[in-house]
Amino acid sequence: MASFCAGCGSSVSADDKFCRVCGREVSPGAATMFASSAPPVGPAETSGKAVASLICGLLFVILPFAIAAVIFGHLSLSEIRKSAGRLTGNGLATAGLVLGYAGLSIMPVLIIAAIAIPNLLRARMAANESSAVAAVRTVNIAESVYSQSHPAAGYTCALSDLEQVDSTLRSGRKSGYVFELTGCSAGAEGTGNVSYRVVAYPAAANQTGVRAFCSDESNVIRVDSSGSAQGCMASGSPL
Repeated sequence: MASFCAGCGSSVSADDKFCRVCGREVSPGAATMFASSAPPVGPAETSGKAVASLICGLLFVILPFAIAAVIFGHLSLSEIRKSAGRLTGNGLATAGLVLGYAGLSIMPVLIIAAIAIPNLLRARMAANESSAVAAVRTVNIAESVYSQSHPAAGYTCALSDLEQVDSTLRSGRKSGYVFELTGCSAGAEGTGNVSYRVVAYPAAANQTGVRAFCSDESNVIRVDSSGSAQGCMASGSPL
């Protein structure tokens, strides 16, 4: 006749002095008595902690749930192991543990990303702004060369006319900024255009840049901290 531990109900052999599951001392008389008086074993139930581990594991991207998944997973496996077959759910608990540990492992990556991404965005915008200032200076030089080469026309309001600027800048967009030439006005008859305005503003505000830059035939570069091209031309501060 099979014997069972009086402490946890696990099966024990006649040679066992201690239960292999709970470690309780087993006496032949007590084990036999338990076997004769033990109630019939009913259908196995699923461990509630195993279910909780899996549910928390599915939400592993949230730190508290990842921790809960690991805790419930270990508790449920221990509970199932000591239940002598009365509880099931090893698969659920194992899945919850895997997801929980996965959440704990990627959490540092998510934290680093949350810190690094805004810094990278700010660094990229700063680089775009520096490039925009350099491009405005290049346009000023190119306009001066153009006006000397075309005295009858004077300055031009077409970026495509400026041979000293690169093809990207001639298209009107470079490094996240939009460039425009406006405000060409003619002087006395035969003197051509004696003025121009060049503006550079972010193609996507607060994403590719923050500030707007502008200049004219004076070669003084101005800046508007709000990113407005009109504000730069109207009341921009000298850079």
